[in-house]
Amino acid sequence: MTLFGDGLDAAVQKAFTRPAPKSAPAQMRYLVKQLKSTKAVAQMLRISQRTVERYVKDQIKKPRADLAARPEREVKKRWQPQIRAKARQTAATTGGIVIDTRARLGYTAPIGSTDQDRIRHLTVALPPRYAARLFDAQQAGASDQQLREIAAEALKEVYFQDNGRRAGSLEEVRFTDIEHLEFDL
Repeated sequence: MTLFGDGLDAAVQKAFTRPAPKSAPAQMRYLVKQLKSTKAVAQMLRISQRTVERYVKDQIKKPRADLAARPEREVKKRWQPQIRAKARQTAATTGGIVIDTRARLGYTAPIGSTDQDRIRHLTVALPPRYAARLFDAQQAGASDQQLREIAAEALKEVYFQDNGRRAGSLEEVRFTDIEHLEFDL
């Protein structure tokens, strides 16, 4: 589980116009329709092809505990791709993204300033260029650490430096010990 990647996905999923299938048989039918075969779905979920067929025919209604989350995750990955792309595009060009976090934030600054890390709860609207960088990095397969660095850079500019109006000599922002992280478009 990646904190930043999952947070960005959750923000985009709020833009969905219809709910994703909830029951296991409906999820399997959707996946079979998307992947064009029960064999492909079975390989992706690491179960037998016959089990997938039984879900599709409503012979199995409740998945095993170890299987329950996998179909739901795969359906949400594929659900409404055009709506998902439009939400990302809007955030990256005009809307920006809001980050709500409770984490330990500190910074590196010149000697004589108070740069000690402390827990802060911030809700900050980031400009579209940072939304674009976050989504582009996520699409390129960036690690959680790389996404964290982009978010830290955005917080440095928007929160600490107030878009260049203060703290011009600030060098680096440390963004650690994340207790809560949520994104919103």
